[in-house]
Amino acid sequence: MSPLRDWLDAWGAKAEDFVNGGDKAEIYRRCVRASLAEPKTVRLLGKREGVTRDAVLERMRTTRYHRYATIQCPATALDEAVVKLDEIRDRHERAAGETPWNWRVVCSLIAIGATAVLFFGGVLALGVASLAAAAVMFTLFWRGNPAWSNLMQCLVAAGLGISWLVQRYEVGQRAIGWGEDLQKGGTGPVVAQLVRHMLGEDPDSLFIPDNYDWGLRAPRAPGFVVENGARRQLESKLAHIEDGTIAVCGPRGAGKTTLLDECVKKAGFGVIVQAPATYTPHDFLLSLSVQLCEKYMRDQGYDAPRFARLSPAGRLLRGVRLQAKRLGRWSFFAVPAAALLVLGLSASARSLYAQYATSVADFARTHAESTRSYAVEIWQGHTVVASVTVIIAGIAWWQARHAAWLPRLVGRLAMRGSRSLGLLLAWLSLGTVFLDGQIRQQAQHLYLTQQEALIKTMAVTAVLMFVWWLLRIARDSDTEFPLGRWHISLEKLFRPAAAAGGTFLLLYLVDNPQVRSLLSDTENPLRLAGIVAGLLLSKAGGWSPRPEEPELVTQCRNHLYRLQTIQQSTNGLTTGASQLLSLGSNHSTTVSTVPPNYPELVQEFRNLLKSIAFEKAEQGKTVVIAIDEVDRLGSDTQALAFLSEIKAILGVPYVYYLISVAEDVGAAFVRRGLPHRDVTDSSLDDIIHVQPSTLKESRAILAKRSQNLKDPYIMLAHALSGGILRDLLRYGLQIREIQEKTQSHELTHLSRHLVLEELAETFAGFRTLLSKQQWTHNTSDVLASFRTLCGYHRDPCPCTEAEMLHTLDEFAFYTDGTRPNTAAASDQPGAAADLELTSDARQLIDEASAYAYFSLTLLDIFSIEGLERRTQLAAEHGPDGDPERLADARQELGISPYSARPLIESIRKAWSLPLGPTASSRVRPTLVNCPRHTD
Repeated sequence: MSPLRDWLDAWGAKAEDFVNGGDKAEIYRRCVRASLAEPKTVRLLGKREGVTRDAVLERMRTTRYHRYATIQCPATALDEAVVKLDEIRDRHERAAGETPWNWRVVCSLIAIGATAVLFFGGVLALGVASLAAAAVMFTLFWRGNPAWSNLMQCLVAAGLGISWLVQRYEVGQRAIGWGEDLQKGGTGPVVAQLVRHMLGEDPDSLFIPDNYDWGLRAPRAPGFVVENGARRQLESKLAHIEDGTIAVCGPRGAGKTTLLDECVKKAGFGVIVQAPATYTPHDFLLSLSVQLCEKYMRDQGYDAPRFARLSPAGRLLRGVRLQAKRLGRWSFFAVPAAALLVLGLSASARSLYAQYATSVADFARTHAESTRSYAVEIWQGHTVVASVTVIIAGIAWWQARHAAWLPRLVGRLAMRGSRSLGLLLAWLSLGTVFLDGQIRQQAQHLYLTQQEALIKTMAVTAVLMFVWWLLRIARDSDTEFPLGRWHISLEKLFRPAAAAGGTFLLLYLVDNPQVRSLLSDTENPLRLAGIVAGLLLSKAGGWSPRPEEPELVTQCRNHLYRLQTIQQSTNGLTTGASQLLSLGSNHSTTVSTVPPNYPELVQEFRNLLKSIAFEKAEQGKTVVIAIDEVDRLGSDTQALAFLSEIKAILGVPYVYYLISVAEDVGAAFVRRGLPHRDVTDSSLDDIIHVQPSTLKESRAILAKRSQNLKDPYIMLAHALSGGILRDLLRYGLQIREIQEKTQSHELTHLSRHLVLEELAETFAGFRTLLSKQQWTHNTSDVLASFRTLCGYHRDPCPCTEAEMLHTLDEFAFYTDGTRPNTAAASDQPGAAADLELTSDARQLIDEASAYAYFSLTLLDIFSIEGLERRTQLAAEHGPDGDPERLADARQELGISPYSARPLIESIRKAWSLPLGPTASSRVRPTLVNCPRHTD
């Protein structure tokens, strides 16, 4: 809903409550309708049978809910105002009934007469008429004429009528206040609670998505980062050390990259690089050096060199084209402005030249002759003291060539002097307006002859200047406000309005006769030129040349040239003598740069990074170098070898290195010295473990990214993902996709589809791995049974869903190849086939069975109604009934199916689920007619 619509609805509700006044029943009905129009309530209506708008309205009209809603917001102030209004109305009716005259007609005639006298005669005539009316009234009172009492009753009735209007306004205001309080603290919460009550059991199991959940669709979008324990631990470690190397380890998808990104953004200067598997240490360090140099140059406001494939002529032409473009744009404004200034000041300049040219020439000639004669006297030795002074000044000037204070002093004096001189010239030029006798005489003449017109002009000018000032403030406010799906910028909206306002003000002043007579003074162009010259001189005083490129920026630029280019220089020399015979020689020398080898690259990188770190440390900033995706290097041996190669660049003072590694590398570090040591012991200073998120953290993450995922869906996504951040967001988005596909809003349906889809994908992966094993005629039944089970999920059908759930139930409890965990399993005919299975095939089948066991547990928990009630009952059985244990079981599946199965069994015990195959599944199949098997 747009802010404009919200504003209109709010004022419409206030107007309706004001009109209703003391009718509390109507205000209550309006508040109920407004509460039902809340977006959070509207989304729930019609999603379950019997929960409609009319049904809720009918419930809210009952005495029980009316009393429950209104008792939360007492209307004491409104009741008192209504009582007082009734008293004033009764007094007004009694006063109007005590006179035979119509008080409305009498009071209207008095008001019309007073208005006519004021309009035609002015204030003085109204005062005289009021005195005459008072005299007539006194005479009538003195004589006891009945007209006196009738007139007084009419005036009393009119006064009480005015009092009634004032009190009615007070009642309306009190009604507005009570209506707002009732909607906010009465009908709003009551309607929301009533809707949830009418929804029945598990109202939060309804999933009603919005049009767009940006937080789920864009996992890496900024603004959705949630504080967690790993981030707090890393910030604490960085705060307690001056420099060092910290490894960030954890399972893939746990949020290591996000943690590194946030640390780099928060640092004063940071670089994050990736370490793909194909990088060699030399290439990696080369890429890191280039990124470091480019980032520092951009941080200092300089552009990194671009090594484009252009010829020198092409680069020259491109530079000329850019300069020509800039010059053309500058000339487009400068040339017309200069022409207009020259045209406007030409007459004044000629007048000044004719008046002061001779005097200035004589002054310059006199002082030039005096300077020349003084120099001749020094040259001829007539002034010894002056000669000595000149010699000392020359020596001092030569000695000052290396001193920086002298040019700095001269520059400061020139800047301050030009600024002060420019402001003085501008103020003096403006001050001559008040000293000009002709202008003062013209202004005095206008004040004496055209006073009203002059005051009107000043008032209109003040109003126009105020409006122009407001438009400029609105233009420069940098404010945007949403209007539907558009964002309106005040800067774009009021820029043309401010320009139009300034132009209109200028045209009004030029076209106004009074102002034009003052502007027509012959010296005004010269004054304006003095003001413009003074402002330009003052602005020139604040100009400073671009500072020299810092030394570190130059080093980075040179380093980039060496790393990314091969520079070659050729020198040639030809000598010879030519008469009848030719004798001579030709010498040529070619010098080219050699790319730095790995030791040189390491040393140059360390020196450059050390200089940058010292500079940032003096500014109170930190330097962070983050190396991500080291866990992509394959095995832990390759990752340790990579660390061994790049450890030479670690240990730079005032630099924090953050390296993302796999869990096995982190495990090698924490085992240092027990009993062996490896490269992690000498490369890493500390380690941070990014653990999978807890259920509490998953709630915070998904609640920030989507307001539609309620707690049951967060529990489901957390259990399926095992707390892995990447999978958590994927399952959150997948829930929305399934809802769009099935058009169902119930948790029982959505969870069934989600779990079975994940199970189908997982079984397909297991079958691919099983296809690489060796099979015999006796063991082929295992693969065929597995193919049948995969077929149920690949092509689901409502007709076969019950059979599929039964088959899944049996397969989930198989713990030894394909045999169920029962005493009679060894007596079955297929028991001999189990003995022929390879260990790898048996391991894969056990893993698939354990995952099926976990999926069946999720179906038994989330696909049956009454989740909230059953969650409370499971919590009474201790830690195994905590929903967090489902994520623990999912994590344990990644370690071993044999350790995960006992954990899943303990969870099923806490949730009162069967521990073996049952004749009929607790998960009821979908009651939908099959379009393929029904006519």
